[in-house]
Amino acid sequence: MKARVNKKNIDAAKPGAKPYEIRDTSLPGFICRVQPSGRKAYIVEYGRGRRVTIGNAAVLTPAQARVKVKEVLGQAAEGADPAAEKRKAKADTLKAFIELEYRPWTRAHRKHGDVWCDQILRVFEALAHKPLSEITVHQVERVRTERLKAGISPSTVNRNVTCLRGALSHAVRSGYLEAHPLSDMKNVDVDDSGKVRYLSDDEGERLRASLKARDNRKREARARTNEWLRDRGREPRPDIPLDGYSDYLTPLVLVSLNTGARRGEMFGLEWADVDFDLEQITIRGETSKKNRTRHIPLNAEALGALKRWYKQSTTRLVFSGFNGERLDNVRKAWSGVLADADITAFRWHDLRHTFASWLVMRGVDLNTVRELLGHGDIKMTLRYAHLAPQHKAEAVARLK
Repeated sequence: MKARVNKKNIDAAKPGAKPYEIRDTSLPGFICRVQPSGRKAYIVEYGRGRRVTIGNAAVLTPAQARVKVKEVLGQAAEGADPAAEKRKAKADTLKAFIELEYRPWTRAHRKHGDVWCDQILRVFEALAHKPLSEITVHQVERVRTERLKAGISPSTVNRNVTCLRGALSHAVRSGYLEAHPLSDMKNVDVDDSGKVRYLSDDEGERLRASLKARDNRKREARARTNEWLRDRGREPRPDIPLDGYSDYLTPLVLVSLNTGARRGEMFGLEWADVDFDLEQITIRGETSKKNRTRHIPLNAEALGALKRWYKQSTTRLVFSGFNGERLDNVRKAWSGVLADADITAFRWHDLRHTFASWLVMRGVDLNTVRELLGHGDIKMTLRYAHLAPQHKAEAVARLK
């Protein structure tokens, strides 16, 4: 509604079922918003979708609010953004900046925004209440040194600093900082060519045998349960077919082992991403770590596993929980299979290492391995280079 924003009209404004606004007839952009609770606030609108709350009508008089509105409109006319300046004033410390500015931005633009923000506030707790402009390399170095002394790996410490560096880069882009305080800070040296854990051929066969034995046990247990139910006149559960799987675990492992896809990429895989004719799967950008779509060919084992599992699946996701929801972990079932196979010191991510290692040991060039893994940089793939000793031997032999 439009009316003069003065004491008489503000006092007479009664709360309604929904919020409503009184727009001043003499000063464009001057608004009083009335909430269902009865609370009234003065607002200035200085552009399309751009607003700043001036204050509570119970504290400011309409005349006082009018003066502030003119000040904001004057700032906007000179090219300033009063709302942004107000946010900057509030987000003066690292913690405030993370919560008010960076977290909302990462939620909209990054997959793991909350994880990054929580990590920054947890690891750099000592800096949380410091003004952004007062954060220095020395302070971050001190936190990093303490974590290294506590036994945290250099690669983890580097990731921690990278998260903080990313937040401060956003602060520079957004005008909260004039210069990046960590621009000259170098990462801790990390040996990226360390030993990679992968399955030997024998371990690979033991893993497959363990998965098969698990399916057989669950199939036999289902048959006994159904016999018990039928004897009592009750509806049995669907039998597990001889050419099928007891649940998602076996096909999930076999496809992961033969494609090198990350766990999260497998959890997000949909049947629409599986092309049985072209014999490939598509890892969509929104489910991949690097936000890049890639296509991975399926070998006979992976293709066969997916075809068998497709006959049993009833959900959009290829690998889902029992109610069709997205999986978040497979720790319990996975650890049981590893124990039965007598495989130790092996993580789920090591299936990806196994895929890459087996390829290199069979003579596949590193750039092809990089493309299949979805690495953005060949440096990540070079960790597998030592598994192709024949290439090095041939190079040295040329010195004869």
